[in-house]
Amino acid sequence: MSSESRVWLITGTSSGLGLHLAKGVLAAGERVVATARNPAKSSGLTALQEQYPASQLLISVLDVKQPDQIAATFAQTKERFGRLDVVVNNAGYGVSAEIEATPDEVARDQFETLFWGPVSVTKAALEFFKTVNPPGHGGRVLNVSSIGGYSANPTLAYYNAGKFALEGFTEAFTLEMPPQWNIKGVIIEPGGFPTTWEDSDSIPPHPDYPADAPSNLFRGMRKAFAPIGDLDKAAQAFIRISKEPNPPLRVQLGSDAYGVFTHTAKKAVSDAEKWEELAHSTNMDGVEGQAVLKALAPILGSI
Repeated sequence: MSSESRVWLITGTSSGLGLHLAKGVLAAGERVVATARNPAKSSGLTALQEQYPASQLLISVLDVKQPDQIAATFAQTKERFGRLDVVVNNAGYGVSAEIEATPDEVARDQFETLFWGPVSVTKAALEFFKTVNPPGHGGRVLNVSSIGGYSANPTLAYYNAGKFALEGFTEAFTLEMPPQWNIKGVIIEPGGFPTTWEDSDSIPPHPDYPADAPSNLFRGMRKAFAPIGDLDKAAQAFIRISKEPNPPLRVQLGSDAYGVFTHTAKKAVSDAEKWEELAHSTNMDGVEGQAVLKALAPILGSI
Protein backbone atom coordinates (compact mmCIF):
# COMPACT_ATOMS: atom_id res chain seq x y z
CA MET A 1 0.00 0.00 0.00
CA SER A 2 1.49 3.30 -1.14
CA SER A 3 2.06 5.91 1.54
CA GLU A 4 0.79 8.42 -1.01
CA SER A 5 -2.72 6.93 -1.21
CA ARG A 6 -5.46 8.99 0.39
CA VAL A 7 -6.71 8.31 3.91
CA TRP A 8 -10.42 8.36 4.73
CA LEU A 9 -12.02 8.52 8.18
CA ILE A 10 -15.61 7.29 8.06
CA THR A 11 -18.00 7.23 11.00
CA GLY A 12 -20.81 4.71 11.32
CA THR A 13 -19.26 1.87 9.32
CA SER A 14 -20.81 -1.09 11.10
CA SER A 15 -23.45 -1.48 8.38
CA GLY A 16 -25.35 0.29 5.62
CA LEU A 17 -23.90 3.22 3.73
CA GLY A 18 -20.83 3.54 5.94
CA LEU A 19 -19.81 -0.08 5.49
CA HIS A 20 -20.35 0.01 1.73
CA LEU A 21 -18.34 3.22 1.49
CA ALA A 22 -15.46 1.68 3.42
CA LYS A 23 -15.54 -1.31 1.08
CA GLY A 24 -15.54 0.92 -2.00
CA VAL A 25 -12.66 3.08 -0.79
CA LEU A 26 -10.55 0.07 0.13
CA ALA A 27 -11.26 -1.60 -3.20
CA ALA A 28 -10.09 1.60 -4.90
CA GLY A 29 -6.69 1.16 -3.27
CA GLU A 30 -7.07 3.91 -0.68
CA ARG A 31 -6.79 3.70 3.08
CA VAL A 32 -9.59 3.79 5.64
CA VAL A 33 -10.12 4.53 9.30
CA ALA A 34 -13.43 2.73 9.84
CA THR A 35 -15.21 3.68 13.03
CA ALA A 36 -18.21 2.31 14.89
CA ARG A 37 -19.54 2.26 18.43
CA ASN A 38 -19.13 -1.54 18.64
CA PRO A 39 -16.85 -2.71 15.81
CA ALA A 40 -16.58 -6.21 17.26
CA LYS A 41 -20.32 -6.73 16.68
CA SER A 42 -20.10 -5.92 12.97
CA SER A 43 -19.59 -8.96 10.77
CA GLY A 44 -18.91 -6.61 7.87
CA LEU A 45 -16.01 -4.91 9.63
CA THR A 46 -14.65 -8.28 10.76
CA ALA A 47 -14.64 -9.44 7.15
CA LEU A 48 -12.80 -6.30 6.03
CA GLN A 49 -10.20 -6.74 8.77
CA GLU A 50 -9.54 -10.25 7.55
CA GLN A 51 -9.24 -9.07 3.95
CA TYR A 52 -7.09 -5.93 4.29
CA PRO A 53 -3.77 -5.37 6.10
CA ALA A 54 -3.21 -2.91 8.93
CA SER A 55 -1.32 -0.70 6.49
CA GLN A 56 -4.61 -0.05 4.69
CA LEU A 57 -7.33 -0.42 7.32
CA LEU A 58 -7.62 0.88 10.87
CA ILE A 59 -10.77 0.04 12.82
CA SER A 60 -11.47 2.35 15.73
CA VAL A 61 -14.10 2.46 18.46
CA LEU A 62 -15.97 5.73 18.11
CA ASP A 63 -19.23 6.98 19.52
CA VAL A 64 -19.49 10.49 18.05
CA LYS A 65 -21.11 11.69 21.28
CA GLN A 66 -17.90 10.92 23.20
CA PRO A 67 -15.20 13.63 22.83
CA ASP A 68 -12.48 11.41 24.30
CA GLN A 69 -13.17 8.73 21.68
CA ILE A 70 -13.03 11.33 18.90
CA ALA A 71 -9.65 12.55 20.15
CA ALA A 72 -8.38 8.97 20.41
CA THR A 73 -9.47 8.10 16.88
CA PHE A 74 -7.71 11.10 15.37
CA ALA A 75 -4.58 10.34 17.41
CA GLN A 76 -4.64 6.76 16.10
CA THR A 77 -5.05 8.07 12.56
CA LYS A 78 -2.02 10.31 12.94
CA GLU A 79 0.07 7.50 14.42
CA ARG A 80 -0.92 4.87 11.83
CA PHE A 81 -1.07 6.93 8.63
CA GLY A 82 0.38 10.37 9.34
CA ARG A 83 -2.16 12.08 7.11
CA LEU A 84 -5.88 12.45 6.54
CA ASP A 85 -7.62 13.45 3.32
CA VAL A 86 -11.36 12.79 3.60
CA VAL A 87 -13.64 12.73 6.64
CA VAL A 88 -17.17 11.38 6.24
CA ASN A 89 -19.67 12.11 8.99
CA ASN A 90 -22.04 9.24 8.33
CA ALA A 91 -23.04 7.96 11.79
CA GLY A 92 -26.68 8.57 12.57
CA TYR A 93 -30.15 7.17 12.98
CA GLY A 94 -33.77 8.27 12.79
CA VAL A 95 -36.77 7.95 15.07
CA SER A 96 -40.21 7.98 13.46
CA ALA A 97 -42.92 9.49 15.65
CA GLU A 98 -45.13 12.52 15.99
CA ILE A 99 -43.53 15.45 17.80
CA GLU A 100 -45.94 15.03 20.70
CA ALA A 101 -45.21 11.31 20.96
CA THR A 102 -41.43 11.70 21.17
CA PRO A 103 -39.96 11.91 24.69
CA ASP A 104 -37.55 14.80 25.17
CA GLU A 105 -34.66 12.49 26.03
CA VAL A 106 -35.14 10.59 22.76
CA ALA A 107 -35.26 13.79 20.73
CA ARG A 108 -32.20 15.27 22.45
CA ASP A 109 -30.18 12.09 22.04
CA GLN A 110 -30.97 12.06 18.34
CA PHE A 111 -29.84 15.69 18.01
CA GLU A 112 -26.60 14.89 19.86
CA THR A 113 -25.86 12.15 17.33
CA LEU A 114 -26.99 13.93 14.17
CA PHE A 115 -25.62 17.41 14.91
CA TRP A 116 -23.22 17.79 17.81
CA GLY A 117 -21.38 14.56 17.01
CA PRO A 118 -20.54 15.61 13.43
CA VAL A 119 -19.68 19.11 14.67
CA SER A 120 -17.10 17.67 17.06
CA VAL A 121 -15.67 15.36 14.39
CA THR A 122 -15.51 18.21 11.87
CA LYS A 123 -13.63 20.45 14.32
CA ALA A 124 -11.12 17.66 14.96
CA ALA A 125 -10.75 17.18 11.21
CA LEU A 126 -10.06 20.87 10.61
CA GLU A 127 -7.34 20.86 13.24
CA PHE A 128 -5.77 17.75 11.68
CA PHE A 129 -5.91 19.22 8.17
CA LYS A 130 -4.19 22.39 9.37
CA THR A 131 -1.54 20.99 11.69
CA VAL A 132 -0.72 17.46 10.54
CA ASN A 133 -1.17 17.59 6.77
CA PRO A 134 1.38 19.68 4.83
CA PRO A 135 0.42 23.35 4.34
CA GLY A 136 -2.12 23.73 1.56
CA HIS A 137 -2.80 19.99 1.34
CA GLY A 138 -6.13 20.57 3.03
CA GLY A 139 -8.86 17.97 3.10
CA ARG A 140 -12.52 17.26 2.48
CA VAL A 141 -15.37 16.88 4.96
CA LEU A 142 -18.38 15.05 3.51
CA ASN A 143 -21.28 15.50 5.90
CA VAL A 144 -24.05 13.00 5.30
CA SER A 145 -27.34 14.80 5.64
CA SER A 146 -30.47 13.48 3.93
CA ILE A 147 -33.01 14.85 1.53
CA GLY A 148 -34.84 15.17 4.85
CA GLY A 149 -32.21 17.76 5.76
CA TYR A 150 -33.62 20.02 3.04
CA SER A 151 -37.31 19.08 2.96
CA ALA A 152 -39.04 17.95 6.16
CA ASN A 153 -41.81 15.39 6.59
CA PRO A 154 -44.34 14.36 9.25
CA THR A 155 -43.10 11.90 11.92
CA LEU A 156 -39.45 12.87 11.35
CA ALA A 157 -39.31 16.31 12.95
CA TYR A 158 -36.29 15.72 15.18
CA TYR A 159 -34.39 13.83 12.50
CA ASN A 160 -35.14 16.65 10.06
CA ALA A 161 -34.10 19.27 12.64
CA GLY A 162 -30.77 17.56 13.28
CA LYS A 163 -30.01 17.30 9.56
CA PHE A 164 -31.17 20.89 8.86
CA ALA A 165 -28.79 22.06 11.59
CA LEU A 166 -25.95 20.01 10.15
CA GLU A 167 -26.51 21.56 6.73
CA GLY A 168 -26.41 25.08 8.15
CA PHE A 169 -23.25 24.30 10.09
CA THR A 170 -21.57 22.79 7.02
CA GLU A 171 -22.45 25.77 4.86
CA ALA A 172 -21.04 28.18 7.44
CA PHE A 173 -17.82 26.26 7.96
CA THR A 174 -17.11 26.12 4.23
CA LEU A 175 -17.54 29.89 4.03
CA GLU A 176 -15.08 30.39 6.90
CA MET A 177 -12.22 28.48 5.30
CA PRO A 178 -9.42 30.62 3.78
CA PRO A 179 -8.90 29.44 0.16
CA GLN A 180 -5.21 28.72 0.71
CA TRP A 181 -6.08 26.03 3.26
CA ASN A 182 -7.81 23.94 0.56
CA ILE A 183 -10.38 22.65 3.05
CA LYS A 184 -13.81 22.03 1.54
CA GLY A 185 -17.08 20.74 2.90
CA VAL A 186 -19.87 18.99 1.01
CA ILE A 187 -23.41 18.21 2.13
CA ILE A 188 -24.51 14.79 0.89
CA GLU A 189 -28.29 14.38 0.64
CA PRO A 190 -29.25 10.73 0.04
CA GLY A 191 -32.77 9.66 -0.81
CA GLY A 192 -34.05 6.18 -0.04
CA PHE A 193 -31.44 3.44 0.38
CA PRO A 194 -31.87 -0.06 1.84
CA THR A 195 -30.34 0.60 5.25
CA THR A 196 -31.44 0.24 8.87
CA TRP A 197 -31.07 3.93 9.66
CA GLU A 198 -34.50 4.24 11.24
CA ASP A 199 -35.75 2.97 14.59
CA SER A 200 -39.36 2.87 13.40
CA ASP A 201 -40.89 0.61 16.03
CA SER A 202 -39.67 2.22 19.23
CA ILE A 203 -42.53 4.72 19.62
CA PRO A 204 -46.17 3.88 18.80
CA PRO A 205 -48.35 6.39 16.89
CA HIS A 206 -49.84 9.09 19.07
CA PRO A 207 -53.41 8.06 20.02
CA ASP A 208 -54.84 11.57 19.49
CA TYR A 209 -54.07 11.53 15.77
CA PRO A 210 -56.80 10.02 13.53
CA ALA A 211 -56.16 7.62 10.70
CA ASP A 212 -56.33 10.41 8.14
CA ALA A 213 -53.88 12.67 10.00
CA PRO A 214 -50.84 13.69 7.90
CA SER A 215 -48.52 11.66 10.10
CA ASN A 216 -50.46 8.44 9.61
CA LEU A 217 -50.96 9.06 5.90
CA PHE A 218 -47.21 9.58 5.56
CA ARG A 219 -46.50 6.32 7.37
CA GLY A 220 -48.69 4.49 4.89
CA MET A 221 -47.09 6.24 1.93
CA ARG A 222 -43.60 5.27 3.06
CA LYS A 223 -44.57 1.62 3.39
CA ALA A 224 -45.78 1.66 -0.21
CA PHE A 225 -42.44 2.76 -1.63
CA ALA A 226 -39.32 0.59 -1.64
CA PRO A 227 -35.90 2.31 -1.53
CA ILE A 228 -34.42 2.83 -5.00
CA GLY A 229 -30.81 3.54 -4.00
CA ASP A 230 -27.84 1.22 -4.63
CA LEU A 231 -25.33 1.43 -1.79
CA ASP A 232 -22.31 0.43 -3.88
CA LYS A 233 -23.15 3.10 -6.44
CA ALA A 234 -23.51 5.60 -3.62
CA ALA A 235 -20.00 4.71 -2.46
CA GLN A 236 -18.67 5.46 -5.95
CA ALA A 237 -20.49 8.81 -5.88
CA PHE A 238 -18.72 9.68 -2.60
CA ILE A 239 -15.35 8.80 -4.10
CA ARG A 240 -16.08 10.88 -7.18
CA ILE A 241 -17.17 14.00 -5.30
CA SER A 242 -14.22 13.71 -2.89
CA LYS A 243 -11.84 14.22 -5.83
CA GLU A 244 -13.45 17.42 -7.08
CA PRO A 245 -11.13 20.41 -6.59
CA ASN A 246 -14.15 22.73 -6.28
CA PRO A 247 -17.07 20.58 -5.17
CA PRO A 248 -20.64 21.88 -4.93
CA LEU A 249 -22.03 22.67 -1.50
CA ARG A 250 -24.82 20.10 -1.88
CA VAL A 251 -25.23 16.92 -3.91
CA GLN A 252 -28.25 14.62 -3.99
CA LEU A 253 -27.98 10.83 -4.25
CA GLY A 254 -30.95 9.20 -5.96
CA SER A 255 -33.60 10.38 -8.40
CA ASP A 256 -36.01 10.66 -5.47
CA ALA A 257 -33.67 13.00 -3.61
CA TYR A 258 -33.13 15.08 -6.75
CA GLY A 259 -36.87 15.32 -7.36
CA VAL A 260 -37.69 16.37 -3.79
CA PHE A 261 -34.83 18.88 -3.73
CA THR A 262 -35.75 20.63 -6.96
CA HIS A 263 -39.46 20.68 -6.10
CA THR A 264 -38.79 22.23 -2.69
CA ALA A 265 -36.31 24.77 -4.05
CA LYS A 266 -38.66 25.88 -6.84
CA LYS A 267 -41.58 26.19 -4.44
CA ALA A 268 -39.47 28.31 -2.07
CA VAL A 269 -38.55 30.69 -4.90
CA SER A 270 -42.16 30.79 -6.10
CA ASP A 271 -43.44 31.64 -2.61
CA ALA A 272 -40.76 34.31 -2.14
CA GLU A 273 -41.67 35.96 -5.43
CA LYS A 274 -45.39 35.83 -4.61
CA TRP A 275 -44.78 37.64 -1.32
CA GLU A 276 -41.96 39.92 -2.50
CA GLU A 277 -44.03 43.03 -1.82
CA LEU A 278 -44.42 42.03 1.83
CA ALA A 279 -40.66 41.63 2.18
CA HIS A 280 -39.96 45.09 0.77
CA SER A 281 -42.76 46.65 2.85
CA THR A 282 -40.75 46.33 6.07
CA ASN A 283 -37.81 48.45 4.84
CA MET A 284 -37.17 51.79 6.53
CA ASP A 285 -38.66 54.81 4.79
CA GLY A 286 -36.55 55.81 1.84
CA VAL A 287 -35.00 52.35 1.32
CA GLU A 288 -36.08 51.06 -2.08
CA GLY A 289 -36.26 47.28 -2.45
CA GLN A 290 -34.84 46.94 -5.93
CA ALA A 291 -31.89 49.16 -5.02
CA VAL A 292 -31.10 46.81 -2.12
CA LEU A 293 -31.24 43.79 -4.41
CA LYS A 294 -28.89 45.49 -6.87
CA ALA A 295 -26.40 46.29 -4.08
CA LEU A 296 -26.58 42.73 -2.77
CA ALA A 297 -25.95 41.08 -6.14
CA PRO A 298 -22.12 41.36 -6.21
CA ILE A 299 -21.86 40.35 -2.55
CA LEU A 300 -24.01 37.24 -3.00
CA GLY A 301 -22.17 36.38 -6.20
CA SER A 302 -18.86 36.19 -4.35
CA ILE A 303 -19.90 33.56 -1.79
